[in-house]
Amino acid sequence: MRTDPTLHYLDNAATTMVDPAVAEVIHDAMLRHWANPSSLYPPGAESEAALSRARAALARTLGCKSREFYFTSCGSEGNNLALLGAARTRTFGKKILCSGFEHPSVRRPLEALADAGWQVEFLPPAADGSFDVAQLLDRVDRSTVLVACMMVNNETGARCDVERLAREVKGLNSRAVVHVDGVQAWMRLPVRLEGSGIDSFTVSGHKIHAPKGVGGLYLNDKLAQSFRPPYLGGEQERGLRPGTENLPYALGLAAAAQKLAPGLTERTARIRALNERLRAGLAAFPTVELNSPADAVPEILNFSENKVRSETMLAWLAGAKVYVSSASACGRGEPSHTLQAMRRPPKAVDTAIRVSFCADNTEEDVDAFLERFEAGMKQLQGV
Repeated sequence: MRTDPTLHYLDNAATTMVDPAVAEVIHDAMLRHWANPSSLYPPGAESEAALSRARAALARTLGCKSREFYFTSCGSEGNNLALLGAARTRTFGKKILCSGFEHPSVRRPLEALADAGWQVEFLPPAADGSFDVAQLLDRVDRSTVLVACMMVNNETGARCDVERLAREVKGLNSRAVVHVDGVQAWMRLPVRLEGSGIDSFTVSGHKIHAPKGVGGLYLNDKLAQSFRPPYLGGEQERGLRPGTENLPYALGLAAAAQKLAPGLTERTARIRALNERLRAGLAAFPTVELNSPADAVPEILNFSENKVRSETMLAWLAGAKVYVSSASACGRGEPSHTLQAMRRPPKAVDTAIRVSFCADNTEEDVDAFLERFEAGMKQLQGV
């Protein structure tokens, strides 16, 4: 997808390059499906039919019913919508449990609910970056209304056993809602939501080579019946997310997902080889410490070099068109919340680097990073 062969883009957890084939689908939809899907005349009906086909295709990638998939503008909106809407449906208690290294679009809405009187508990990950769902399960009781846990951490790639979590939460309290931020998991791990016990699950287009500005939210039928969305205004998306649908981007999201879904196993193997190549190269640097747990998804490798501040190293790498990050893109340069939750020392937090792959990356990308990184470690210390 890249047009500049000298560019080495390794920040795919922040965003991915738009697939030209997806862009073509969007362009065609803008010209062909111009009518409002809610309109009753034939062009509107054609737009509605195209939207329904896209919804069905996306639902198949998540293993859920078509009517349980709702289009959103992004993963952050989906998380806010799911959490705030679910909390308003539950009046039997005030207890909310959440993993302690969530994306800001989960953490901040829950902090707002805490300010409004809910009893919110954030449970930290282990020092190695892994998260044991047993600590959440130990806290579930009859007053628990909501449990939130991401499937893959956006900074370290740590995997969480959300299937076990959902299954056992329902066994302890069948009325508790289980929400999963699946943005970094979708198209990286197999997902099947029907019958899983997961009540809501978010995805985002720009993590899978679709544009920014489109995403999706799964709400199971049972939760949707009582769901009280924070938005008002129209009957689109079954009344849960009002506003005229962004049909071209919805079709683009479906096109991207349909292109990626069949090759998941092969793509994962190729990316794992790149991750292992990077790990082997970093082993030559005695001060480097890995922050990603051993069973993290191969798309993400987070490490601390413990010598050069992240922003200095990132600028040095960028000078050679090698692009990585230091933390969540949504943090806008703030220190990593995830590494702080892992209780990593300040030096490790200040020198952390996240490399994140997609299937378009190559061994040349890894080697370019390691070459420039080695030069930076020699020249930038003390800067």
